Amino acid sequence: MNESVLHRVLARVVAVWPDEVRALCWSFAYFFCLLAGYYVLRPLRDEMGIAGGVRNLPWLFTATFFVMLAVVPVFGALVAKLPRRRFIPLVYHFFVLNIAVFWLLLALDIGTVHVARVFFVWISVFNLFAVSVFWSFMADLYASEQGKRLFGFIAAGGSAGALLGPAITVGLAVPLGPVNLLIVAALLLEAAVLCAQRLEAAASGLNMQEPAAALARQPENAGTGGGWLAGITLVLRSRYLAGIAFWVALLSLAGTFLYFQQANIVAAASDDPAVRTRIFATIDLAIAILTILVQFVATGRLMTRFGAGPAAAFLPAVFCLGFIALWIAPVLWVVIGFQAAQRAANFAISNPAREVLFTVLEREEKYKAKNVIDIVVFRGGDAVSGWLFAALRGAGLEPGAISLATVPITAAWLTLALALGRVHERRTREAASRAPAATTPASQGV
Repeated sequence: MNESVLHRVLARVVAVWPDEVRALCWSFAYFFCLLAGYYVLRPLRDEMGIAGGVRNLPWLFTATFFVMLAVVPVFGALVAKLPRRRFIPLVYHFFVLNIAVFWLLLALDIGTVHVARVFFVWISVFNLFAVSVFWSFMADLYASEQGKRLFGFIAAGGSAGALLGPAITVGLAVPLGPVNLLIVAALLLEAAVLCAQRLEAAASGLNMQEPAAALARQPENAGTGGGWLAGITLVLRSRYLAGIAFWVALLSLAGTFLYFQQANIVAAASDDPAVRTRIFATIDLAIAILTILVQFVATGRLMTRFGAGPAAAFLPAVFCLGFIALWIAPVLWVVIGFQAAQRAANFAISNPAREVLFTVLEREEKYKAKNVIDIVVFRGGDAVSGWLFAALRGAGLEPGAISLATVPITAAWLTLALALGRVHERRTREAASRAPAATTPASQGV
């Protein structure tokens, strides 16, 4: 399709400038392939978590956290030395190799229970690293104003992939067998690498919409520099980054509590692995449909109109209402509806808003500090929250009471989101006021 024609088509659903079309399309395709591959694997993770024993879930979350601690410094060293165009494909090729090893072990039925537990930990690491690298790339390419307009549409690419992945799993989990779905996931991940490489080429023609962002842009053929533990020190030194980290920690706590509720409720509903896998895939399918509709129609308009803060606050509001509902009726249909609502709110609105918060940062902060927040803080929160949930259950609290106790936490989380949004807007204005005027396509009509 001719680029000008494509621009006219896209302009009907997203406020995209002509010079952004190629980069936007490759960003969309990149996230589509990445999440399609992950969502083929996600129901397998949930089933293997149950197969390894629901009571072992806190241990699996803890193991995931310690694996993250070991991997983050390696990633920091990689980012410091290698240019973006080299380390991004390298990360994804490594994960494809891992998938091949898991497929071989599971196909040969070697240590199935232990492999299931390792796979549960691995896919949690894979998901956070793969998605964190993607959004670091987006924050590096697009400025704050562009992110508000375009990140919702780009996130819709991931949602479209999240729609395809569960559909593949629902259709093929029983006739093909869960193990062979690993091959499909590996092919989709390699397709994501191809899209990332094409996006790198398209980014050379992408004009930054904010003068400050254009001046701060670093050469793409250079590493970020700095030490391998710089991400941690950057978070500790910046109140803004620490605030984002706390936002993520509260997301982790709320999400972990809900995940444990789901695991217990689904385990009680059926003891058939194929049926449970189908339930998890059905949840993912419902979420993808709801999310993609919101992303295409509303996300960009909402963020442009209200800003990143209120958009980031939407998710804790949904969690607050959801935990109240789960307190009243801790049953399967409620937990399915709650999961669908919170994950749709996260992927469609709050997560793109959180990624916009990173656009006002330096490149080293976008990759290293963001990686620490997305991975160490998130999985550390998972580990702590998992043991906290187990302790509350051990103390005799019923799931409904735990849900009610989580409601005040979600209210504090909402307040923090609004505060971060105000700081982001101030940083954006201050950066623009310090920079000289620049000629950009912002003056053009759509």
